[in-house]
Amino acid sequence: MHPIPVFRHRWLPWALLAPQLMVTLVFFVWPALEAIYQAFLVQDPFGMSSRFVWFDNFIQLFEDPKYFESLVSTLVFSAGVTVLSMGLSLLLAVMADGVVRGASVYKMLLVWPYAVAPAIAGILWMFMFDPTIGIVAYALEQIGYHWNHRVNGDEAMLLVVIAAAWKQISYNFLFFLAGLQAIPRSLIEAAAIDGARPFKRFWTIVFPLLSPTSFFLLVVNIVYAFFDTFGIIHAVTHGGPGTSTTTLVYKVYHDGFIGLDLGGSAAQSVMLMLLVGVLTVVQFRYIERKVQY
Repeated sequence: MHPIPVFRHRWLPWALLAPQLMVTLVFFVWPALEAIYQAFLVQDPFGMSSRFVWFDNFIQLFEDPKYFESLVSTLVFSAGVTVLSMGLSLLLAVMADGVVRGASVYKMLLVWPYAVAPAIAGILWMFMFDPTIGIVAYALEQIGYHWNHRVNGDEAMLLVVIAAAWKQISYNFLFFLAGLQAIPRSLIEAAAIDGARPFKRFWTIVFPLLSPTSFFLLVVNIVYAFFDTFGIIHAVTHGGPGTSTTTLVYKVYHDGFIGLDLGGSAAQSVMLMLLVGVLTVVQFRYIERKVQY
């Protein structure tokens, strides 16, 4: 029987949790409440006063066609980043799980990109795809395709998706590799003895056992694509060309800090928070049913 830890003083657990609770209150709860409060206000052009306007900011938001364009861009961007990053990281994890010699070096090289800041990751890929000096753009030019993400919205979207997915691959790789190594080898060996080919063994045994890890990463990657990719978009495209790569989180920044529409920006942030919350609830409500624990 394992002994149950007992605190002699009731205040000790709260004291141990106090630093994290303070960080959460100051950097998460307080800004969220402030954004909700600002969403119902309109400031004068000089920022000297504000007045309560109830839901006018939300009404103007839903009447703005550019907001729905940014919503579509966000959904396309999030889907592309999630599918690309999870697919490649799963492939790399399967390959790393089968490496015998040099496995530690292989894994270390795959983890390195996670240490790169989002803005730096965006700049790296921007230089490689630069239509003037980029090596990837030069290679595409040699096969007859002229790449220029500065004027082509679809190419700009593809570029930021690649940069954001590359940044997230290392994170997904670690979890997929840990999930693969936790699967008993006896199950795979028994399937191999029964004559199951590698792809069938993976699809019928390995992938279902990875479903808890895959579900967790699905939630994390969608949240990452909605919020943590601002630095990549800001460094690479600034939301352009036009508004082709203006996601919801970037529109919040653009309208609030550049357009100085603090009330409208706060309303957008509230709607973004609700959207991500609804997506998370839907994932836990419907997708988790197919997870095999």
